[in-house]
Order: sequence, then structure tokens, then C-alpha cells
Amino acid sequence: MSYRLIGADGVPYASQTPGTLGGHARTRVYGRLDCPVALSWIRRGSAMPHRVFFADEATAIAAGYRPCGACMRAAYGAWKQRAAFRGGVS
Repeated sequence: MSYRLIGADGVPYASQTPGTLGGHARTRVYGRLDCPVALSWIRRGSAMPHRVFFADEATAIAAGYRPCGACMRAAYGAWKQRAAFRGGVS
């Protein structure tokens, strides 16, 4: 079976191993596969066309995604501090 993951360059590629993190291509947010916020979006059907997957956190960050504030609080807090230090939190 082949899985479609997003690489550090933001380009999709086929992998024999499933992703460990999920993300949303429009909001550029990544998080755990069991994130309650993502699961609620999926239940409503609004996230599925934009759902992406990553092999690991480093790849998601390199591709330009930020951590989810709901399921990855520590990583989100660190990201927010770095962004504020650089002069802009989005």
C-alpha cells in the first residue's frame, strides 16, 4: 500500500509508511492524527479536501506548517514565542 505524504519541500510523494501527523493545507496547521479539533472538522467534511500528512514534525515545519494549538500545546507555545520574537504571529 502506498501513502501520499508531504515532503519538507511541500511537494507530495508516495511512501510505504503512513504519516504520523496530519495537517490542513489551507490553514497550514499540523497536529496529531487524533486531534479533537481536526476530527470535528473531518466529521463535518470540511477538512477532507485539504487534509495532508507528514512523516514527522521536522518535515511539517520545513514545509511551512505550524503546530496545532489544541493538540500540540508545547510545540505551539514554542512556535508562538519564536514568531513573536521575529516580529509577527499569525
